[in-house]
Amino acid sequence: MTNRPARATDQPEPAAAEDPAPEGAPTRGPAPRGGTACGPARRGSTPHPGGRLLTTALVALACLTAQGLAATGATAADVVSRGTTVPDFYTPPTALPSADGTLIRTEPLPLALSLPGLDGRPLPGSATRLMYKSTDSNGRPVAVTGAYIEPSAAWKGSGPRPLVAVAPGTMGQGDQCAASLGLEHPIVVNGDTMSVGYEDLAVYRLLASGAAVVVTDYVGLGATDRLHTYVNRLDGGHALLDAARAARTVTGASVTSASPVGLFGYSEGGGAGASAAELQPTYAPELKLAGAYVGAPPADLTEVVKGIDGSALEGALGWSLNGFLQSDPELRPLADAHINAAGRAAMKDLSTMCVGDAIFGYAFRKSTAWTTSGKSLTDIVKSEPELQRVLDAQRIGRLKPTTPVRLATGVQDDIVPHAQARQLAVDWCRKGVDVTYHAVTLPNLGDGLLTNHLVPLLTDQGDAVAWLTDRLSGEKTTSNCWSMPLQP
Repeated sequence: MTNRPARATDQPEPAAAEDPAPEGAPTRGPAPRGGTACGPARRGSTPHPGGRLLTTALVALACLTAQGLAATGATAADVVSRGTTVPDFYTPPTALPSADGTLIRTEPLPLALSLPGLDGRPLPGSATRLMYKSTDSNGRPVAVTGAYIEPSAAWKGSGPRPLVAVAPGTMGQGDQCAASLGLEHPIVVNGDTMSVGYEDLAVYRLLASGAAVVVTDYVGLGATDRLHTYVNRLDGGHALLDAARAARTVTGASVTSASPVGLFGYSEGGGAGASAAELQPTYAPELKLAGAYVGAPPADLTEVVKGIDGSALEGALGWSLNGFLQSDPELRPLADAHINAAGRAAMKDLSTMCVGDAIFGYAFRKSTAWTTSGKSLTDIVKSEPELQRVLDAQRIGRLKPTTPVRLATGVQDDIVPHAQARQLAVDWCRKGVDVTYHAVTLPNLGDGLLTNHLVPLLTDQGDAVAWLTDRLSGEKTTSNCWSMPLQP
């Protein structure tokens, strides 16, 4: 990675220098080893007339279109992560603006799909790649990347065109996994990595309603100067709110300071959205927040660690360890004492992996193989007050959102356990939050396989989009907190 020259679209407001990643943090990906990348066009569905025809076309294109991130031809300013070139756009400058949400640079972002709509205009819209300034959990300036999409569809609700800030679900920790890259290359497969931009479906459905969309890549995912701080409450909430701030200043954007803002996220995105909803009254009070969809939120990481350990998503434990060691370097002596050589090697390996890589490489392994004592990470956390303190500081539910929230959780979810997500709804209800709680009731689809976690994402998504667009249109909602004792 090298410092890159300013480009025409760089924004000229440098102020604060960035802090490097802490000593001992896992390194970035290996040198390129060749391979090819393949990306079918994005699949999705739309609520407008002709949706079935469009869906059929999307599926067909998904089978016929090949797109991918380049695995060769990297320039001196590019970063290569697992054989995949991350464009030099993602390398932050050495100095950042002072104000959160300030654009640092932009460039056009080619979307993987652009089909003619019924009115002759291309769907779903035109996109801009973003880098903007945020503040990390240590109060330091950080550059975050993402994308803004101006929809071609007219807003179907009342009032000005709204903005939805999308917090992606778990993508991984390698820069090539960033959601903004997934909008351009929905599937990337080579000999070293597999990345799937599965959030593209939700993005498309929101754009089809006529809402503008901004997607955050989170701190350190995409931006090549540090590791992604996976499930870090403050980093995720700040990055999402600052993405909404940045979107309003994109050249050509139709959203303004008068536009209502919605938050949308599931899994890691549900946690970031929940955190953003709690933080907004003090961190970004100028945003006109109209509602937040919070799906399967990891609100209590102590319980989530139990759910993940030994599951298909075992790799997420490595991402969490890497992120917290970067944000809280004072934990390194504890890590050195408890993590063995196999654990350290896994953490380094996982630091450049996407979800697909982690499933193929680490599914159903147990953390007992990573520790010097043979104890699980859950047992080690129980024995170390400092680790308990760090995880407790990540607890969501102690602050009060002032916007309506729709919280959905699968009753069989064993990866991001249902009970702790339901508890978040209870905690908010006790604070007087306008909560619409929805328990997604499905049969057990396989313990630890991710199916109990992922299927509710798909089955509930249409209702989640409809609920949020109603809030963005100014329609009132009524809390169902009264029914919590009756809800699973």
